Amino acid sequence: MTTQSDIKKLAEQMAGSMKSFDNIKDFQKQLMQSFIDTALEAEMEDHLGYPKHEKADKPNKRNGHTKKTVRSDTGDLEISTPRDRDSSFEPVLVSKHQTRISGLDDKIISSLQA
Repeated sequence: MTTQSDIKKLAEQMAGSMKSFDNIKDFQKQLMQSFIDTALEAEMEDHLGYPKHEKADKPNKRNGHTKKTVRSDTGDLEISTPRDRDSSFEPVLVSKHQTRISGLDDKIISSLQA
């Protein structure tokens, strides 16, 4: 779990490259996209029951990604939702056909501070 000191260290590292508020907003957007993509991959791993790149003798396997744009508090985010061959994967964080994410920023920040 990320601690307050980890967040402070990251902020100190990034402070040198952040010259304007727009830079901070861009970083926040990239962080949000990365978090969502990673969380969706974890959901797929849980759904299939084995990690990416591991051989499994199960009929259902990964089958690429679907890109979509969702609106969030930080702006439009282009995310990659993993697919499976059986089309049985139903993501929870960003469900199929969902186009808006509100309040996710607060949830992520609170989970990092916990």
